[in-house]
Amino acid sequence: MTRPLNRPMITLSIMLATIMQTLDSTIANVALPHMQGSLSASQDQIAWVLTAYIVAAAIATPLTGWLCDRFGRKFVFMASIGGFTVASVLCGLSNSLAEIVAARLLQGVFGAALVPLAQVVVLEINPREKQGSAMAVWGIGVMVGPILGPTLGGWLTDSYNWRWVFFINVPIGAIALYGMWRYIRPDQGRQGVRFDMFGFVTLSLCVGALQLLLDRGQQNDWFSSAETWIEAVILIVTLTFFIAHTTMTPAEDSFLDYRLLKNGNYVTGLLFIFIVGLVLFATRALIPTMLELLLDYPVATAGLVTAPSGIGTMLAMLIAGRIIGKVDLRLTLLMGFLVSALALWQMTGYSLDLSEADIVWPGVIQGFGVGLVFVPLAAATFATLSPGMRAQGTALYSLIRNIGSSIGISLVQTLLTRNTVQVHAALAERLTSSNPAWNNPAVAAAFDLRTPGGAALLDAAVTQQAAMIAYVDDFWFMLLLTLLVMPLLLLIRAPDRRAAGIEANAVVD
Repeated sequence: MTRPLNRPMITLSIMLATIMQTLDSTIANVALPHMQGSLSASQDQIAWVLTAYIVAAAIATPLTGWLCDRFGRKFVFMASIGGFTVASVLCGLSNSLAEIVAARLLQGVFGAALVPLAQVVVLEINPREKQGSAMAVWGIGVMVGPILGPTLGGWLTDSYNWRWVFFINVPIGAIALYGMWRYIRPDQGRQGVRFDMFGFVTLSLCVGALQLLLDRGQQNDWFSSAETWIEAVILIVTLTFFIAHTTMTPAEDSFLDYRLLKNGNYVTGLLFIFIVGLVLFATRALIPTMLELLLDYPVATAGLVTAPSGIGTMLAMLIAGRIIGKVDLRLTLLMGFLVSALALWQMTGYSLDLSEADIVWPGVIQGFGVGLVFVPLAAATFATLSPGMRAQGTALYSLIRNIGSSIGISLVQTLLTRNTVQVHAALAERLTSSNPAWNNPAVAAAFDLRTPGGAALLDAAVTQQAAMIAYVDDFWFMLLLTLLVMPLLLLIRAPDRRAAGIEANAVVD
C-alpha cells in the first residue's frame, strides 16, 4: 500500500530535480559576459557554453527509454541527478573555456533524462483521477524554471559572481537525490535488452546537427556559411538513414519504438507541443533582449518585470489540474491558445515608450495561457499510451518540445535581424532634405548630417525605431501562427473519463 507521506515527498523531489534542470537552460545566459572576461574568451567562443549544453541534452534525451528498460527508473533518475550536480560543481570550478564547455556537455548529458523521467514517475504514482492535478504541480517546475532563470542568474552574478549560477544546483540536487533514494522503490531493469547502436548514432548525429544549425545559424548568416551547409547535409543524410533503418527493424529491437507513432492522440500531442515550443517559448526569448537592448533595462530589472509571467503560469496550471476530467480537454486547450493570442495582440502595440506595467500584464496573461495549454496537453497526449511505452514516449515528447523551441527562437531572431535591416533602409529613404521634420530647428540642430556626431545620432535613432518595428512584426507573426493552429484542436480525441485508474503502487514503498 502507498503511505500517505510518500506521494508528496516523491513529487517534491521530482519538482526539485525538474526545476534544477529547467533553470539551467536559461540561468547561465545572463552570466555570459562575466564568464567571457573571466575566461578570456571571445563572444563567439563563450557562446559554446550555451550550445554545448543544448546539443548534449538533445542527443542524450532519446536514450532515456532504453536506459530505463536496461537499468530501471530509480537508478537512471539518481544517476542523472547526481551526475548533473557534480557537473554543475565542475562548471563553477572551471578556469578555462575548454573546462567549462566540457562540464556543460556533462550537464547536458546527465540532465537530459530528468524532465522525461519526472513526467513518467508523476503519471505512475498517481491514479488517473489525480493525474491532472499532479501534472499541474510538476508542470510548474517545467515552465517556471526557464522564467526565473534570468532573474536568479542576474541576482547571483551581481551579488556574488558567475560561478554561483552553477553552485546553486548543489543543495537542490542533494535534496532531490535524497528524496529519490529514500522514497522510490528500486525497479529492476531487464538483462539482455538490445541496444540499437546504428539507430542511436544516426539519430544522435541528426539531432546534434539540427541543434547546431539552429543555434549557430543566425550567427553564421545561415547558408552563407560552409558550417551551416555541412550541418544541413549531416542532418539530411543521418535522418534518411535513421528512418530507413527504423522502418526495417522490428519495433522491439529499434532504438525508437515506432509503435508510438500509431497512437493518434500521442502524435497529435507531439504536434501541439512542437507548436507550443515554436510559438510560446520564442516570445520568452524576445522580451528580455528587447528590454535590455532597446529600453536600456538593467539585467536584474528585466528579470523582475518578466518573472510575474510565472505567476500566471502557476495559477493556470493549478486551475487546469482541477478541471481536468470535468471539462473537455479541447475546450481548455482552446481557452489557453485564445488567452495566449490576446497577450500577443497586446504585444503588437509595443513601442519605445513602455511602462513596466505594459510589460508585466501581457506577460502574466501569456503565462496564464501557457499554463492552460501545458497541463491538458500532457494529459491528452499520454492518456491512451500504455505504461510500458511511457519512458520512451516522454523522452520523445521532451525532445520535440525542445526542437520546437529551438526552431521558434531561431526563426524569430532571424526575422528580427532581417526586418530591422529592411525597416532601417525604408526609414532612411524618407530622411531627405524635403522631409518636414527638418523644418524644426531643434531637430535640425540635433541631427545635423554635416557633422559626424549628428549623423551617428540620427543613425542610432533610426536603428532603434527599426528594431522596435521588427520586434512588433515578430509578435504579429506569432499571433497569426497561434490563431492558425487552433483548428487543429479538432484532431485531439478526448480520453475516456470513465477509464479505470492506473495502479500507483509500482514505484513507491
